[in-house]
Amino acid sequence: MRIGTGYDVHKLVENRKLILGGVEIPHTLGLLGHSDADVLLHAIMDALLGAAALGDIGKHFPDTDAEYEGISSLDLLRRVKELIQKEGYVVGNVDATVIAQKPKLLPYIDEMKKNIATTLEVAMDQINIKATTEEHLGFTGREEGISAQAVCLLESFYEGSFVTGVSQCGGATDRCSGCPGCHKDA
Repeated sequence: MRIGTGYDVHKLVENRKLILGGVEIPHTLGLLGHSDADVLLHAIMDALLGAAALGDIGKHFPDTDAEYEGISSLDLLRRVKELIQKEGYVVGNVDATVIAQKPKLLPYIDEMKKNIATTLEVAMDQINIKATTEEHLGFTGREEGISAQAVCLLESFYEGSFVTGVSQCGGATDRCSGCPGCHKDA
């Protein structure tokens, strides 16, 4: 098992969409960034990459590369999932917190969880998203930006899943937690 943490922050500005967890949320301000600036997914990606000792999202998706301009962070999360799978890991769970004074995020959390679980190919009960304010304190409290923190657990699908290159998955109920099915060559 490996544990990773992630943190990200983006400035709130006019004339940008507010996208969190792959969900477009109605608001007068949006997050500034090279991609869609989904601060929640960025924190989750950094946690996943950190747990696998693969650096951070800036290393893999630099904001100087035109390929990533305006890209959906769900697409980037899918690529991160592929990177960690190549290293022999699957997601055990993700727990994340979005810190924002406004807007209220509770109505959107289930859709965020669904987007993340679908992209990572895990069950929804392996993803937890929370939202909080900072009681008008700091840059988030003054509505200058939004931040997110995430922690994740990665599990090796190599351990207990393979014996001399033969998959030991007997079906969905026998799979490792979070495993969509074994596919790594031993």
